[in-house]
Amino acid sequence: MGLLLWIIFGALVGWVASLVIGTNKSQGILMDVALGLLGALVGGLVMNFFLGTPGITGFNISSFIVSLLGAMALVWIGRRLLV
Repeated sequence: MGLLLWIIFGALVGWVASLVIGTNKSQGILMDVALGLLGALVGGLVMNFFLGTPGITGFNISSFIVSLLGAMALVWIGRRLLV
């Protein structure tokens, strides 16, 4: 059940990131899920390694924000590399 919740969390984060960045029309739900999950990983790693604080602590608003920032960073980097 935990894996399913993480996929739903990733989908929500990826969807919000695609709305904020403006790529919602050009990517599908699978890309939203992938970006949300990878964004959580990137955001958590950045918070842990560079700032010394735990980034992803569960299903809460601070974890959502960290994941969202990580997903937005991935979308921004991806758009710069592909254009």
